[in-house]
Amino acid sequence: MVEAADAMVKAARVTLVGYEKIGSGRVTVIVRGDVSEVQASVSAGVENVKRVNGGEVLSTHIIARPHENLEFVLPIRYTEAVEQFRS
Repeated sequence: MVEAADAMVKAARVTLVGYEKIGSGRVTVIVRGDVSEVQASVSAGVENVKRVNGGEVLSTHIIARPHENLEFVLPIRYTEAVEQFRS
């Protein structure tokens, strides 16, 4: 997960805003930025996971222009901790 997240933020102008441990070794990585940048970032993360022995991507999903209500329900907010890295 760390390698994939690193590849994602290096591949495009995105901000890593969080991650969630889903269980059974599954992790969700959450990035924000312009849609095209997020697409490039997700592609880089997927390619990185494929190179890891036993790595598997179950799904990816990009939400263009998330409704402001989602920021209060899902862990997608720009927090103070990540503000300095905001693209």
